[in-house]
Amino acid sequence: MKKFKVGLVGRIIIAMILGGVLGGILPLKVVRAFVTFNALFSQFLGFIIPLIIVGLVAPAIADIGKKAGRLLLATAGLAYAATLASGFASYFTAIGTFPSLIKAGTLTSSFAQGNEASAYFTVEIQPIMGVMPALVLAFILGLGMAQINGGVLHGAFNDFREIIYRTIGRVIIPLLPIYIFGIALNMSYSGQAAAVLAVFIKIIGIIFLLHIVVLIFQYCVAGLFSRRNPFGLLWRMLPAYFTALGTQSSAATIPVTLRQTISNGVDSNLAGFVIPLCATIHLSGSTLKIVACAIAIMIMQGTPVDFNHMAGFILMLGVVMVAAPGVPGGAIMAALGVLHSMLGFGEQEQALMIALYITMDNFGTACNVTGDGALALILNKFYKPAPQKA
Repeated sequence: MKKFKVGLVGRIIIAMILGGVLGGILPLKVVRAFVTFNALFSQFLGFIIPLIIVGLVAPAIADIGKKAGRLLLATAGLAYAATLASGFASYFTAIGTFPSLIKAGTLTSSFAQGNEASAYFTVEIQPIMGVMPALVLAFILGLGMAQINGGVLHGAFNDFREIIYRTIGRVIIPLLPIYIFGIALNMSYSGQAAAVLAVFIKIIGIIFLLHIVVLIFQYCVAGLFSRRNPFGLLWRMLPAYFTALGTQSSAATIPVTLRQTISNGVDSNLAGFVIPLCATIHLSGSTLKIVACAIAIMIMQGTPVDFNHMAGFILMLGVVMVAAPGVPGGAIMAALGVLHSMLGFGEQEQALMIALYITMDNFGTACNVTGDGALALILNKFYKPAPQKA
């Protein structure tokens, strides 16, 4: 018989439910054991985040720079613009709807009473550099490697990127359900899990609807450029959307996205270039989720949400998303550094971000890959294929 396997989203949901239920049942000693694990895991995350930024962003910039051409720059610029548009749409939607759904101070009310369990011990692991120095270093190295064609250094960074990929895929991601369980357990023990889960359910529905609105907008723009019915174009991309829902991977969905994009009338050579590239650098759905979840948590903390502050965060997030690894939950792992450095998110807030994000990861991936087809349609308007040789 075929062995049944629970995916990452399923494990995260189970961890949240179990943590919420068992927090009022398990003795304090057991709760403190999981809180201790979380304290250690949080220290490891703090150490690895700058390495993730350098290891992913630097070679990504070098790859783009070494292949720099008009089509590449146009695709990267359009993908970044679409990502920013999605991020700002998420911001304005969240600001307009979340305050009426979320009670300010939900996260702090119970913890302020001192009811939370404490760790038995922790080990301080200082990161080798801060998040912003890591970003600056990644840009310097990436642009430098692109300029000097540094084959040896670029090869070393490709190896380093592979180490980071494996660390995320084989260490961090498998341990995330335990980490989320520990957070939910402590929140349940302190008496605030039910309120937080209720908020999660409300904002997940809004974020899902916002994904649909973003896709409709992207295909309306693509329809203007291609002079085609945008809803017909979007309808033909549905196989890619549902494939991404099932696989939860942009890379695994590339063949379907490519086929459906060509069926929408995009030149096959152009589609063959744009779709694989956008699977890496275009993350409108992921950015939308991260911005909305961050604002929800800030409201739950009672933290003021300032437009200028959030605008800087969205602009930087769009850059970081280019280097997000192609594993489930990879985008939120790449974004943790910016969440910490620009929004001041600590261990508890980062854990909630991870839980919220991964719960909706397949919908974000589906939005990303379906939007790739819209970008290809826009670029197709200006694409001039090379003349055929006689």
